[in-house]
Amino acid sequence: RAISELIMSDETSLPMRLHHYASVVRDQEKMRHFMEDILGFPLVATWAEKTKFHELPDVQEYCHTFYQIDDGGAIAFFQFANPEMYELTQAKVPAEIGRFHHIALRVDKARYADLRRRLQEAGAPHRERDHGYCQSLYTTTDEGFELEFTYDADDLPAIESYQQKNAHAVLKRWLAGDYTPNNTIRH
Repeated sequence: RAISELIMSDETSLPMRLHHYASVVRDQEKMRHFMEDILGFPLVATWAEKTKFHELPDVQEYCHTFYQIDDGGAIAFFQFANPEMYELTQAKVPAEIGRFHHIALRVDKARYADLRRRLQEAGAPHRERDHGYCQSLYTTTDEGFELEFTYDADDLPAIESYQQKNAHAVLKRWLAGDYTPNNTIRH
């Protein structure tokens, strides 16, 4: 059976929402300041834990924080008491262009404007892009964690309808070597 058939079978359903996205940081307080004081995401849980991981011979002590998003999901961060753990959890060779590894969170226009204002007032780096189907605001933490905040285009239902009807055909065309863009807003 095709993967799409397995995902949408009668026995299963798609995930309901993002529970959390996690990353490892060197400095929980610096991240708390960015997430809570600058972006306005409330710190809703902090777990201080001690665990034996199968990859390591010793028990590791760590702190796991969660910053709430509106649907009940969270963005989470680990900091280990052992500073060597930070290095062990990072990619050995960072991507030259890291922007494609990010988490995108949907917001309304008012929250988008508020986030842009907060970033500007804090002097935090950020950029914006109109994708046609959504407007995006990007920012990156000192640790290289990229966040994208988006609000949907006013005509999103029509865009989604078109995409649902054409997604497989466009993918097939693209995989066959026809790289003609289909996003008329950006091209």
